[in-house]
Amino acid sequence: MARVFNFSAGPAMLPEAVLQQAKEEMLDWQGSGMSVMEMSHRGKEFMSIAAQAEADLRELMAIPTNYKVLFLQGGASSQFAMVPMNLLRGKSGADYINTGAWSKKAIAEAKRYCKVNVAATTEASKFSTTPTQAELELGADAAYLHYTPNETIGGVEFPYIPEAGDVPLVADMSSTILSRPVDVSKFGVIYAGAQKNIGPAGLTVVIVREDLVGQTIAGTPTMFNYAAHVESDSMYNTPPTYTWYLAGLAFAHLKNKGGLASMAEINQRKAAKLYAAIDDSDFYANPVTTESRSWMNVPFTLANAELDAVFLKEASELGLMTLKGHRSVGGMRASIYNAMPEAGVDALVELMADFEKRHG
Repeated sequence: MARVFNFSAGPAMLPEAVLQQAKEEMLDWQGSGMSVMEMSHRGKEFMSIAAQAEADLRELMAIPTNYKVLFLQGGASSQFAMVPMNLLRGKSGADYINTGAWSKKAIAEAKRYCKVNVAATTEASKFSTTPTQAELELGADAAYLHYTPNETIGGVEFPYIPEAGDVPLVADMSSTILSRPVDVSKFGVIYAGAQKNIGPAGLTVVIVREDLVGQTIAGTPTMFNYAAHVESDSMYNTPPTYTWYLAGLAFAHLKNKGGLASMAEINQRKAAKLYAAIDDSDFYANPVTTESRSWMNVPFTLANAELDAVFLKEASELGLMTLKGHRSVGGMRASIYNAMPEAGVDALVELMADFEKRHG
């Protein structure tokens, strides 16, 4: 059976080269006589896998030496609690920017631990844009500023990195990490669920500046304390070893493809093709302001919503899968992460043009 183009927002498609290597090493990893998923996480074989994965990620993202890299469980959603638990550091409040569904979830969780100042919200525009730096109303005594650079559901992306002043900037980069170069030194914490641009679900990468480790609020569980994971090299308990291994394969694959600068060119080109197909038509529409459009998640609607099911059926027959939009937005959503080849975007654009000719 031929592989399809999977436009899912996550878990997303993985590079075929990564899957092929995993297949070849499934029963016997490099002469060890065992699968990676059978290895002790403290054995020399897996320790070498873990070390190489971290080294490759550090190289890809140019992570400074004063940052710790953690490979954790619990999804990015666990970080909604871990961030305030670890970063309040004696303060009672934090700043949050609300630009969509995932921002709202982070805010709701943070309210369990501190006073949340919503520095800006775009809810009045139905989350169709991002606030400018001038629109941010930062608190006088906030512990940190949290934002979501890319909202997966709404397809809204910050075109800039917010200035947080003297407090740490925290970013949920689940759907943009590794899609382009980023200046890690501008952030206190970067966290990301793996299931979009890194690897399979089950792993969460946290990049935390070392001076922010070790001062948790009272009652913080050990598993939610960054220090516990730093001190144990992300092995306080048994980590998601196979997912970590696959993430490492993905990191090596990205290095072989020229790194993040190369990926940025490809990703920008893919997004430009799809937005052009939408903008050059009266049949399709995208609700996001041009300057805030996501490279990774492209929602679009048809002029006649009654044709949605027909469009999705035809897409599926062509091997263009998981294009149905989130129920809160409707229409379609094409997630075009790193592993989505340009051929997939080209096939979608071709269908869109043909469908419009027949139904427009």
